[in-house]
Amino acid sequence: MSEIKININMLNTNEEIHAENKNLFDEEGIFVINLMSAPGSGKTSILEKLIPRLKDRLNIAVIEGDLYTTKDAERIEATGVTVVQINTAGPCYLDGGMVREASLNFDLRAINLIIIENVGSISSSAEFEIGEDIKICVLSVTEGNDKPLKYPLMFEKSTAIVLNKIDLMKYTDFNEVEFYKDIKLINDKAKIFETSCIKNRGIDELSDWILQEVNKKLSII
Repeated sequence: MSEIKININMLNTNEEIHAENKNLFDEEGIFVINLMSAPGSGKTSILEKLIPRLKDRLNIAVIEGDLYTTKDAERIEATGVTVVQINTAGPCYLDGGMVREASLNFDLRAINLIIIENVGSISSSAEFEIGEDIKICVLSVTEGNDKPLKYPLMFEKSTAIVLNKIDLMKYTDFNEVEFYKDIKLINDKAKIFETSCIKNRGIDELSDWILQEVNKKLSII
């Protein structure tokens, strides 16, 4: 596992770097997912479930964003894929420059899927385009169904929304009807998956959809 500590602010040129990243990944035939959520939603657990279902059909690399630790990267590395850790040492997001630097650690010719697990933040991680094909956001039922309206940007920009920890629904006051109504209001084109990593619910459907999206891109390159 490679580890990168970020000390350079590239925010002013992020749009340019995003475009460069996107062109590079397109040329190499790589599908890129920006996986976002608030801390504790279960992004890493979802990846631990998804990767074994996908890695026999896709060559996967993962970029892990975190403030200071490598704990999530160590968990993902245990699934048998190549991982690069980015420690931002403060900012609660990854930008295009960070992703470009991390991608230099991969043999891009040998990869067709990069998953970027963004730093846990319900707002700022969605503000930066980083060369991805799609954004996927994760919301756990323990966070409450009010989050899409309170922090709409992440939900507006996501191609898919994962409602996670649904096994805990009965122990919360999460209003599923209100959640679906709010998502339709914010982003009526978003694909919604309900998942439970403990119960293995919804993971097969999510992995099948990701494979379908990757194949769509690869078939037209």
